[in-house]
Amino acid sequence: MTEKVAYSICGMCTVRCPIKVSVKDGQIAFIEGNPHFPSMKGAVCPRGAAGKALINDDERPQTPLIRTGERGEGKWRKATWDEALDYVADGLNRISEEYGARAIALTDRGGPFRDFHRAFLRGIGTPNYCNHDSSCARNVQHSALSLTNMGRKAVEYDLKNARHVVLQLRNIFEAINVQEVNDLTDALEAGCKLTVIDIRANVSATKASRYMQIRPGTDYAFNLAVINRLLKRKLYNAEFVRHYIDNLGALEEFVRPYTPEWAEKETGIPATDLMAFVDELAAAQPSVIWHPGWMTARYKDSFYVSRTIYIINALLGSYGAKGGLPFVSKPGDVGRKGLKSFMDIYPKPKEKRADGVGWKYPQFEDGPGLAHLLYKAMETSDPYPVKGYIAYRHDPLMAFPDPDHMKKIWDKLDLLVSVTFSWSDTAWYSDVVLPLSPYLERESIIATKNSLKPYFFVRQRSVEPRYDSRADWEIISGLAKRMGLPELVFDSVEELWNFQLEGTGMAIEDFRDSGIVSIADEPIYKKFGEFKFKTESGKMEIISKKLESCNLPSLKPYESPMSPPEGQFRLTFGRCAVHTQGHTVNNPMLFEQMPENTLWINRKAAEKLKISDGEYVEVGQNGHRETIKTKLTDAIHPEAVFVIHGFGHKLPVESRAFGKGLADNRFMLRGMDVWDPAGGAVACQEHFVSVSKIG
Repeated sequence: MTEKVAYSICGMCTVRCPIKVSVKDGQIAFIEGNPHFPSMKGAVCPRGAAGKALINDDERPQTPLIRTGERGEGKWRKATWDEALDYVADGLNRISEEYGARAIALTDRGGPFRDFHRAFLRGIGTPNYCNHDSSCARNVQHSALSLTNMGRKAVEYDLKNARHVVLQLRNIFEAINVQEVNDLTDALEAGCKLTVIDIRANVSATKASRYMQIRPGTDYAFNLAVINRLLKRKLYNAEFVRHYIDNLGALEEFVRPYTPEWAEKETGIPATDLMAFVDELAAAQPSVIWHPGWMTARYKDSFYVSRTIYIINALLGSYGAKGGLPFVSKPGDVGRKGLKSFMDIYPKPKEKRADGVGWKYPQFEDGPGLAHLLYKAMETSDPYPVKGYIAYRHDPLMAFPDPDHMKKIWDKLDLLVSVTFSWSDTAWYSDVVLPLSPYLERESIIATKNSLKPYFFVRQRSVEPRYDSRADWEIISGLAKRMGLPELVFDSVEELWNFQLEGTGMAIEDFRDSGIVSIADEPIYKKFGEFKFKTESGKMEIISKKLESCNLPSLKPYESPMSPPEGQFRLTFGRCAVHTQGHTVNNPMLFEQMPENTLWINRKAAEKLKISDGEYVEVGQNGHRETIKTKLTDAIHPEAVFVIHGFGHKLPVESRAFGKGLADNRFMLRGMDVWDPAGGAVACQEHFVSVSKIG
């Protein structure tokens, strides 16, 4: 019997937790949290435990496929890797010759392993890279930039040392980051308070010391009233405000009418509860974390919700504080050389981005762009045609609104390629499917974690691929070889890693025993007065010159959300601990735990419709109807219904998931046109549905 241990990075969701994989006779024996990360406590979440089921699943792409029928018809021919890569490279070259390289685009799921394929895009000369973030966290990223000129990842959530944590756009105990769950659990056991503000009592709410059920779409009203209370009663951290906040007077004037009593009429949360909550926050400062959000593609004012959260954190002195939002360190901050970047091989393309980011929309960060505006450019050829598209570990037909309309947009493409380790609606509609080896069967490039204690980390291959799939670096290297980019052609992953480590004083052998190399001895907390924000003033700027120059208000007057029409409900969705969007629903192990989603509906609202608990009902919008089982509960606001996202699969290759549950994004007709001009994200929870008995 042969045994080995591989240190890897989980790929079951975008958190990418560090893991230790035990292998016996070439088979996965056990997956656990990497013990070199104390906060992991050796744990993985349910999804992480299902990695073995993923690689053993025979209902995933097993070989390169080239379409032979109409798009979406499901007619394919198996191809060798040489055939498939030749086909893709020839198609991309043809598009580049006819329309220019700018006519090629790629989207992905984001994350730490993007440098290699983003370098490929630079090498061929296109600026059109986007990640999934306009359907996720663009609003929170842009809100952070608008205040501090620093992104959301410039700070860390020091949950373990917090005295009060607030979850409003974050559900830590279901959308799981294992280290955060463990750190928050430790903090709660040590006396930390937890407040949850949500339209429904999620799992996080069941662990909270205070849960406030808010009317859907009124979070901004609540936050404005919190700021009003902090300023009016002078409960804020005066030293921090004096040293680090610019334009406080403008903020005070703006929030004057937004009192707790006013907010009660909008949110349904009693003014006395709001005031008591603010007093608790003030007592815990500066060790307070009001999380600015993960999936903030919700309402048309979600950018301003996140922006007010950052302002509240600043008023409480949380920035830089232990137990608050301390600043992370990069390799250069600790006197170390960072990893060599593949993107630096090539100059940044001078072409304008097709999505308009950086020129038509100067308020937005141009790195990850805005995918929904890229799709609009595909539809209109404005500012120019986009004819080649690679969906790289990304399923836009599940992630974005109105998938039927998306397919019509994609019908204008000359080439649609999916790089994926599981079947998806996007892969099924593609011209070519390039099977990516699941994370346990592949290595990835070395990456950097900027943190209180920064480090480099690597994903090591645990077992050899079961099917004819390849690692991401192998796929990109194969395309680069065919498209005249020899700088990105590597014969082994060791060559690739050695390129990255050049000049760092490290070797890949340094990663073998733990998967990481720490580049700081202890966590580094930057002291008050020694850090500055990256604005002109060095302070948090309440009034953003960039926003104002784009005719967007820094402080936007509150607008009351539309109430559902009679007999309808606002459609909301979220995550659970078992599934990650759509790509785990057909996983044998996870399907067994949750085979379908259910419709959370307020008990009294359901009774008016004579609907019973556990009954299958019809959900409808604009002629589209689907059935789903109900979950009647008092734990959701009566104006809303809620589903776990990612269900409603219709692919014959997914026998387990086929026909189970409801796909929320099919009820968002022309939803990609509903987006936040200040934050950039689509507003996925601005849609209403009817619910009725069947028959």
